[in-house]
Amino acid sequence: MPVSLYVVATPIGNLDDITLRALHILKTVALIAAEDTRRTGILLRRFGISTPTTSLHAHNERQKIPQLLERMAGGEDIALVSDAGTPLVADPGQRLIAAAIENGVKVVPVPGPSAVLAALMAAGLPADEFAFLGFAPSRSKDRDEWLVSLDREPRAVIFFEAPHRIRQTLLSITRLLVDRPIIICRELTKLHEEIVRVRSGEAGALEINEKGEFAIVVGPKTLDDGPRQNIDDKDVYNLFDQLTNKEGLGRRLAVSRVASAFGLSTNMAYAAIERFKNSTSP
Repeated sequence: MPVSLYVVATPIGNLDDITLRALHILKTVALIAAEDTRRTGILLRRFGISTPTTSLHAHNERQKIPQLLERMAGGEDIALVSDAGTPLVADPGQRLIAAAIENGVKVVPVPGPSAVLAALMAAGLPADEFAFLGFAPSRSKDRDEWLVSLDREPRAVIFFEAPHRIRQTLLSITRLLVDRPIIICRELTKLHEEIVRVRSGEAGALEINEKGEFAIVVGPKTLDDGPRQNIDDKDVYNLFDQLTNKEGLGRRLAVSRVASAFGLSTNMAYAAIERFKNSTSP
């Protein structure tokens, strides 16, 4: 039989979510390449698996990949696992898989738990199409621009957030997104799992436990067929003025936010702002 690299999904919290196939693979391969051998060791001990492990993470991939390729060239099957969930989904492993393919090694996906799909399942939103965007940007300015870009997205969007940034991200969601359903998933499948559903305008006021792992779902927004009718330039300008002078948004972000609020293109929102300014100037 050809040598294989098995890409194995492991539980994101509840160890009982491991699949029978994944257990069989982990027992029978020659080696398990794990993002964190300590985390993987907990899973292996739980199910009495004694297969040797070696670390493979973002900081040692360049050194370890040639060693793993050499072992597979010698006829050994290897399993690739991440800390939790499905490898490659916001986790390392892509370089090893690409190298295995380039060297003629058969790559076998072993599907299973995924925090992305678990969050989508819990959200109860239309899911024929969705977008996963990894982790939100860490810098506040970059995160604000990124959130504004989501406000016209018609699909459900899922992203991860770190616990020390969750409060600021929820405040930014309230400030920047226009009436979207927001689902905050904390510690999915674990003992203290928490799923909170709010509208975007309420997200910033939530009392949230700032511990654990977070997956955020931003619900889809149905785009208008065209701009709203009978929009007063004064109303457009007043919202722009509030966002820039009272809330401190940059001009470009504020125009995007105003456009979303009134169902306008950014060019139309900018034109309305300029018209009102010109009409009131001496």
